[in-house]
Amino acid sequence: MATPPARYCACGTRLARDNAAAQCHACQRKHQAAAAARPPDVPAVFWDDDRMREALDTWHFGKVLYAYRTHPHHERVLSQEVVADWLGLTQAQLSRIENGPAPQDLGKLMSWAHSLRIPADLLWFKLPRAEHQAPKRAVAKSEPTQSDVQGGLLLPVVVGGHSVMVPVDARTLAESGLGSLLDQPDSAKEHESMSPLNRRAVLKGGIAAAALPGLGLEEVQHVAAALDDARRYMDGPVVEYLRRQIAACKQDDGNLGPKKTLPVMLGLLGAIEEHARDVRPAVRRELLAIGADGAEFAGWLYRDTSQPLQAGRWYDRAMEWAQEANDQAMQGYVLLKKSQMAYDERDAVRVLTLAEAAGQPHWQLPLKVRAEVAQQQARGFAMLGDPMDDVERALGQAHQLLTQHEGASDDPAPHLSPHYNRANLTLQTASCYIEAGQPARAADLYGTVLEGDALSRRDQGYFLARRACSLALAGQPDDAASVGLAAVELSDATNSLRTKRELTRCAATLQPWATRPGPRELREALRA
Repeated sequence: MATPPARYCACGTRLARDNAAAQCHACQRKHQAAAAARPPDVPAVFWDDDRMREALDTWHFGKVLYAYRTHPHHERVLSQEVVADWLGLTQAQLSRIENGPAPQDLGKLMSWAHSLRIPADLLWFKLPRAEHQAPKRAVAKSEPTQSDVQGGLLLPVVVGGHSVMVPVDARTLAESGLGSLLDQPDSAKEHESMSPLNRRAVLKGGIAAAALPGLGLEEVQHVAAALDDARRYMDGPVVEYLRRQIAACKQDDGNLGPKKTLPVMLGLLGAIEEHARDVRPAVRRELLAIGADGAEFAGWLYRDTSQPLQAGRWYDRAMEWAQEANDQAMQGYVLLKKSQMAYDERDAVRVLTLAEAAGQPHWQLPLKVRAEVAQQQARGFAMLGDPMDDVERALGQAHQLLTQHEGASDDPAPHLSPHYNRANLTLQTASCYIEAGQPARAADLYGTVLEGDALSRRDQGYFLARRACSLALAGQPDDAASVGLAAVELSDATNSLRTKRELTRCAATLQPWATRPGPRELREALRA
């Protein structure tokens, strides 16, 4: 009798023969706990409660949170700890939001509304420079012009069956082509009071039609029909369209930054999640494979905005969708991304163990991704203080695998590690040398890559900050401050909190030279 092939959980654990599920028991418990850690689905009448409406009319999200927690639908008052966990906050942070001034950060408002699935027509979000006045329930004028936009608009995002209005600023309108929608005819004669867009047309046309430019009229109509009746129209061309839009978001991120890219990305994921329920199994698997790719990218965007809890949740969603789509390579790739997030959190043991789990052969990762996994293992060895021979051996394996990839005729999974190349390996090698206590060697490697034009603006800023840190550690304060100032300018332009975090570390390392002009100027630039 032939022995059945071994099966593995996404975490790398070999599954027992009597376990018919796709996950080990530990992961099953984890997913059950994660399901309990999400806000419950609430009926439409939930939002019609007088106290909830009064809270929404205050335009104060803290009051909305309090009304949500104390809503009679829950039968008992939800604790601040429970709701804070849903929103990726601590109890103390949620308490300050409820009792302090009204939050103004559009990115946070977007994320919280997304998490609680607040209906679109109840949200009030404006740009900070817009006047704050009580929302009017009256219908807006029927012939808006582009000049009516107060610096931006609210983009409807379908999440969990509900539409959520996401704020998009004027620059994003111009750069993404969203502003062209303002010229569409108003067939419904009804507009959102907070947006000059015909909301019904945008919702029916779908997030995909509103998200990015570059579509002909026929393709827009086809996508709109698919999102309106997924089972009838969601076919290969529409699935391919969604794939292209996610790829375009990835391309835009390097230049626009995460806060510009995230609203559109969440809109696409919301559309995929909503309509994957209503299609044939074969199309569902295609959609979930694309969704897993997008969810992994959303995790990265949240990492770049320093929201690790939200990032982790999207990585978990990517893993779940990849499992259902039977995408082995994506599952291994998500383990690699989790290892990299563990590096953000300075968790050396998880950096190594997750990288080793990603390196298991059953994931069938392409050569390029295997090279990145080997490099990540080298980083884990360096962080744990293992012998330098182990670090160099893993780096040598990464170089060998990347050389094999460069000599291959095709790339079986171009969406995985799309930008990983020789320059990236050099940059990550420099990171390993910093962890191994060789910052001067790291600074030289960073400088080699930064002299070229291989990096996006955001990555240029981040690795300038990394080079500044390495120069500071190597005892070169003036050079470190000069490089750090160049990174500050790029971090402001791309809204990369990850870069600003590195610059803060650099400034702390430069503290012994605090009175020198360069380090002092860097500190002042970071406070500005």
